[in-house]
Amino acid sequence: MTANEIRDSFVKFFESKGHLIVPSAPMVIKDDPTLMFTNAGMNQFKDIILGNRPATSKRCTDSQKCLRVSGKHNDLEEVGHDTYHHTMFEMLGNWSFGDYFKKEAIEWAWEYLVDVLKIDKSNLYATVFEGSPEEGLERDNEAASYWEKFLPADHIINGNKHDNFWEMGATGPCGPCSEIHIDLRPEEEKAKVPGRELVNKDNPLVIEIWNLVFMQYNRKADQSLEPLPAKVIDTGMGFERLCAVMQGKRSNYDTDVFQPIIRVIGDLSDCRYGEDPKKDVAMRVVADHLRTIAFSIADGQLPGNAKAGYVIRRILRRAVRYAYTFLGQKEAFMYKLLPVLVQEMGKSYPELEAQKVLISKVMKEEEDSFLRTLETGIRLLDRVMAETRASGKTVIDGVEAFTLFDTYGFPLDLTELICRENGMTVDEETFHAEMQKQKERARNAAAVETGDWVVVREGETEFKGWDYTEHECHILRYRKVTQKKQTFYQIVLDYTPFYAEMGGQVGDRGVLCSEHETIEIVDTKRENNLPVHIAKTLPEHPEADFMACVDTDLRAASEANHTCTHLLDQALRTVLGEHVEQKGSLVTPEYLRFDFSHFQKVTDEQLREVERIVNAKIREDLPLQDHRDMPIEKAKELGAIALFGEKYGDRVRVVQFGDSVEFCGGCHAKSTGRIGMVKILSESSVAAGIRRIEAITGEKVENMLYTLQDLTNELRTLFNNAPDVKAAILKSIEENAILKKQIEESMKEKAAQAKARIVSQAAIVNGVTLYRSILPMPADLVKDMAFQLRNGAEDALVIIGSLHEGKPMLTAAASDNMVKAHGMNVGKIVREAAKLIQGGGGGQPHFATAGGKNADGLSAAVDKFVELAAL
Repeated sequence: MTANEIRDSFVKFFESKGHLIVPSAPMVIKDDPTLMFTNAGMNQFKDIILGNRPATSKRCTDSQKCLRVSGKHNDLEEVGHDTYHHTMFEMLGNWSFGDYFKKEAIEWAWEYLVDVLKIDKSNLYATVFEGSPEEGLERDNEAASYWEKFLPADHIINGNKHDNFWEMGATGPCGPCSEIHIDLRPEEEKAKVPGRELVNKDNPLVIEIWNLVFMQYNRKADQSLEPLPAKVIDTGMGFERLCAVMQGKRSNYDTDVFQPIIRVIGDLSDCRYGEDPKKDVAMRVVADHLRTIAFSIADGQLPGNAKAGYVIRRILRRAVRYAYTFLGQKEAFMYKLLPVLVQEMGKSYPELEAQKVLISKVMKEEEDSFLRTLETGIRLLDRVMAETRASGKTVIDGVEAFTLFDTYGFPLDLTELICRENGMTVDEETFHAEMQKQKERARNAAAVETGDWVVVREGETEFKGWDYTEHECHILRYRKVTQKKQTFYQIVLDYTPFYAEMGGQVGDRGVLCSEHETIEIVDTKRENNLPVHIAKTLPEHPEADFMACVDTDLRAASEANHTCTHLLDQALRTVLGEHVEQKGSLVTPEYLRFDFSHFQKVTDEQLREVERIVNAKIREDLPLQDHRDMPIEKAKELGAIALFGEKYGDRVRVVQFGDSVEFCGGCHAKSTGRIGMVKILSESSVAAGIRRIEAITGEKVENMLYTLQDLTNELRTLFNNAPDVKAAILKSIEENAILKKQIEESMKEKAAQAKARIVSQAAIVNGVTLYRSILPMPADLVKDMAFQLRNGAEDALVIIGSLHEGKPMLTAAASDNMVKAHGMNVGKIVREAAKLIQGGGGGQPHFATAGGKNADGLSAAVDKFVELAAL
């Protein structure tokens, strides 16, 4: 079976068991503050599992693209060194939300593996939770009893809490799990050591392929467990591992998931997979990381310096570094592999084909940038090695190695490799100590203490903000949260007009009022699709009747800016072309930011045309056409623009202003006229192929016009109310240039006179011509003079103290013969002399400068230089 056939057979099998096939969610998560990436198949169902929304189907199945770079089964620095761990992988899964439970999950898993795929059942092992006396949990005898129908007793293995008790997080849904492992070793090895002894022992040929999670408890903040009202089945099978099993391969990288990519890597680098272990690791790293980077960019996450963007950049740089070190790739390389990836996976994931131009440009730019960084890092490491060797040592300081890693992305193993080639080593202990300090700093900064939800009344949240800015409501539940020594409260309401931050639009602010009190809502966030209102204080009477009131001024400004992003999107397509796609946005009451795909700078004329189109649409006062709960197929027929990296349900909301038609769940102006006016402030590059526009609307534009008008009036006053201010400014600039030139000529004349005076006063000391002086002159003129004077004699030494605009400076120079024959180094001498002007500096042996703060010490500094020169 090919990889595509295996993927298809899985979902079709569970479809036959009454499961709804759902598409993979984006790998990049935008609206869950607890996660950056989809790292398990259950992520897209979290809000159902937590009870924040009902399930559209009680049984679901899919193949979900995931990304893991840390945790129980993965560490980025290990990927590629073994044959079965990956950063990006696909998770085959089936779910039950309050429907079937352990019996069916185990029976169907067995049926699929043994009856459908024809896997030899003698090679299969199942683990069950052994229990936890300290938590009052018994062994999962129920799961074991179902396995006993299919497996002999010695193939059912007890697993500890670490391996066989699954938890969503520190709190929340959890429960025992049953892992299915397979023994892929040759028969002679199986005869020596039974497979049961190698389960969960990191043997590359005795591996877990499927995990059946039985969510039946809720973990509270005090770590106690309570039964879940609706039990959940959540299973996950590693697609790449299953392909290896079905294709008779010992390595995931030998399957048709990776081999086409690895063959192209070999062709481009003139290497053959399987001939050199180090090159094999590099080829596996590149093949694995290529998929991660391409899918992340397709889902809307560009490499960057923070959060999810930093993770993607780090993965890309790891691949570049392996290709650089072991495959001889000194130029951008990975972007050339994109065609084969699209060819192999594009049919299952059409976003790759649709975004391939953008992915290619972003990857190439990132590769080029890091290759330049690598060269810089190598030069810095050369300096560190030279300094270490000069001090009589052969061990590089671990702090220096960590600085190379942390600042320049220069990994420890590459530092060690270069050091070994130069007969040196690295203080690894200190390096790892610095790494641990950094991790602890990050952990402390991100530490959040979250209390249990206190339930006031049962119910679900209903959003009313599209139609109302005030609404009667009750508190459903609340909890206390502490982060960075600050305490606030998260409040969930039954009805809310507050928009919770999502899709680039910031959350609403306002108040929650009862007859007893008024509580300020400082923000509204969305957690697992649940609107959460943030307050610094908790109502004294949470059971009271409340009125939720949005700050209407802030909301109206946000609505205007959000509506303007839709008009901007359409205008950019009109002016630049249909290739323009939205790649992100930020909508606040103060301004809007709009990122879009375009491969060159937008000209001032094009920006002006975009502005004119949008302002014309504003003047038309186009009404909001709000299509709610529309079938997605009908929305597409209407021409609604979908964003890559977003997951849409069967029914959607479509926002329309004239010809602008987009999927959107945000808040908008009731008509475009309420925007007032738009003014683009800036256009810039975010990444290769991604441009960013920042703009303001309404009152902000009005205030900017007042500021510009005031500035114009002030300028006119400065130029005696000249009727043509521009002409007056140009005339002033011209006159200033003439005066500046006259001053420069005067200064050059004075410099020539000063030079003649210095030459006439030069002293001959032990055969060396010493030129010295103190001058009130700019540094550039003094520099020119020093270079002229150093050529005035075969053995010449120059020291000039200068003072310009209150800043003292020393300028020193020596003739070439003084440097070669006498070992003169004015750089070292001037650095010491500069202490007398409370400064520092340096330079080369033949020329150096130093600045300072103490002008009174200038004469003494010149004397000190002459003294240290020891003529």
